[in-house]
Amino acid sequence: MRKVQPKAGAPTSAGQTRRQREQFVQAGGMLQGYAPDQVIRIGYIAIGVAVVCLLVIAAILIFVPTVYGWPDAIAASVAWVLPVALLASFIAPGFRLALKDRKAEGRLVQGQLVGASSVSTSMGLGMLMVQTRGGVEQFLVPPARLKQVPGNQVNVVLTVTPNLRHVRSVGVMGQRVVPRVEPAVPAVMKRLQQLPLITPIALALAAVIGDDAVALSPIPNQVVHAALAILVGTALGAAVYGASFLLQRRYMTEVQGMVPKG
Repeated sequence: MRKVQPKAGAPTSAGQTRRQREQFVQAGGMLQGYAPDQVIRIGYIAIGVAVVCLLVIAAILIFVPTVYGWPDAIAASVAWVLPVALLASFIAPGFRLALKDRKAEGRLVQGQLVGASSVSTSMGLGMLMVQTRGGVEQFLVPPARLKQVPGNQVNVVLTVTPNLRHVRSVGVMGQRVVPRVEPAVPAVMKRLQQLPLITPIALALAAVIGDDAVALSPIPNQVVHAALAILVGTALGAAVYGASFLLQRRYMTEVQGMVPKG
């Protein structure tokens, strides 16, 4: 019998990558799959952090000009805008969708189970793959709701919020014949989960510490002083971002190497 080789998938184009990124942001970005109440709590904490950053900016603009001058005060305060911008870009999309999902009625998704795992690239969430009429869909699911999912192919019914795609419930239709075996979670997978959380925090800290340390140092020329502060803060932030990008590529390569070749 002639063996049919599977065709290689077409490479992802720039337009497809951009659409995938837009869909990711529209579904809540990093907060996709989490419970609306949890996302709202994170949003309130982010608002509190942003208010603290704005108060620090106000304090710098009030007290620093009398000692170092306005160029240094502006340079020192600019770095504190970065944490606010990062919080707005990472938290705001999910927070807005969580407010909609809190009282929204969940939609039913029914299909055949393709695969399930108690771990994913999102911290604290597992993954469920379901074959529906529209194709294979992936859902981020709390691991506690995956305990009843068997290892054999059965039909499942999910209740999913319309915006954040948080899975409220998982129902199994059919016999649970084969128990699902969960392999040990590799250490690289845990590091990959932590990286999206650590990167923005480290990026903001590097930019703020580098910028303000130079801005509050006794350098005579105010213009050179301010320019040097912004340059150091930008360089440290770029170094953290570059290191994070290289680490992510390394971790993804390791994870892909663990996937069995079919």
